[in-house]
Amino acid sequence: MYPDFSVGPLTFHTFGLMMALGFVAASTVVYFELKRKGLNPECVYWIAIAAAAGGLLGSKIHYLLLHLDDLKSDPLSSAFSGAGLVWYGGFIGGLGAAMIVIRLYRLPWGKAFDAGAPGLALGYAFGRMGCFLNGDDYGKPSDLPWAMEFRDGSPPTHFKVQPTQLYESFSSLLIFALLMFLRKKLKHDWALTCLYVALAGIERFLVEFVRANRMGQSQQQILALATAVIAAVAFVWIQARPSKVPAS
Repeated sequence: MYPDFSVGPLTFHTFGLMMALGFVAASTVVYFELKRKGLNPECVYWIAIAAAAGGLLGSKIHYLLLHLDDLKSDPLSSAFSGAGLVWYGGFIGGLGAAMIVIRLYRLPWGKAFDAGAPGLALGYAFGRMGCFLNGDDYGKPSDLPWAMEFRDGSPPTHFKVQPTQLYESFSSLLIFALLMFLRKKLKHDWALTCLYVALAGIERFLVEFVRANRMGQSQQQILALATAVIAAVAFVWIQARPSKVPAS
């Protein structure tokens, strides 16, 4: 793990760097997807900024709701610390903020969200790689050949654990590749978005079994399963409708 590195007098934190690279990579994909669909690609910058701000705020709020005792005992430290970013809160916050910008630009909802789905998968892969380099969100103790220690992690470990951050990063790259392959083949708006949400939910549901500090069916796992099922049903329903226009 490499939580930070220096270039001359400058010190860079790898988590922040990977998050920044993720937003750049995701925005680039969304830009060209909007352009391919005949929509204004310039709005992607404002969508990315809104999604980033909304995602950080939403993830922090979700974390605080899960740790109300910490918030009550030390509200300032809990609210303004850099720790505690929960994916589902970030997804909801980022989605809501992006929807506001999409509405302001009067973009068609389905096409705009389908343009963003591959970018979300790619950006999440970068984010989880940042977690790996920072040494947090790792898995349970393990003697698997690829298990590793995070001696400077958050919190540190002095025994080998499963690198669940890499599991999620690799899975998200596979989801990204699949979405890019299917984006011209799916015939209806919203289909690609529903497919992404279903696959991301399945991935999160499975990885929760081996993440650290999880007891049985955690809240995150239940949310992941429910999200995956709802999105999968929506995907099947959307695809079953008669096609009116060629896929864009």
